[in-house]
Amino acid sequence: MSDKLQKFLENQISLENKIVKSINDSADGIENEAVSTALRGISLDSTKHALMYRSAISLMTSTSVALNEEQLNIQKNVVNDHIKMEEAVIKELEKMLPSVTNEKVELLLKAILHDEVRHHKLLKTLYEILIRGEAVTEGDWWDAVWGDVPGLWG
Repeated sequence: MSDKLQKFLENQISLENKIVKSINDSADGIENEAVSTALRGISLDSTKHALMYRSAISLMTSTSVALNEEQLNIQKNVVNDHIKMEEAVIKELEKMLPSVTNEKVELLLKAILHDEVRHHKLLKTLYEILIRGEAVTEGDWWDAVWGDVPGLWG
């Protein structure tokens, strides 16, 4: 990895962490729940972004370790369980949404549904990779986990 790219990624991690700290330091003092919730959501996204930048550094500087059979089975079970949980959440949201008359609540529920559908897609992709049981590179995991993140690839 080039020094320029590594410095960029490290700087981005620092910036994202500053955003998280700033929001966490101030969100409790905000009495408007909608504003506080939006800020906390941004903080969570910034935490995720910092992890993604760290993953990018790791992807370019280290090699992944192959999974043993026990770890493979644990991961398959965990992912499969979460697929079922996401399906249940999606089903309930889709059932409830048509009856919601408050536009603001509808907007929030639709945003949650969108996230849940994206999570479900990610989990299914991960499960398919695990089921194949083939040699999976760090790059394959990267594509599976972050491949559909809006704005990540341009």
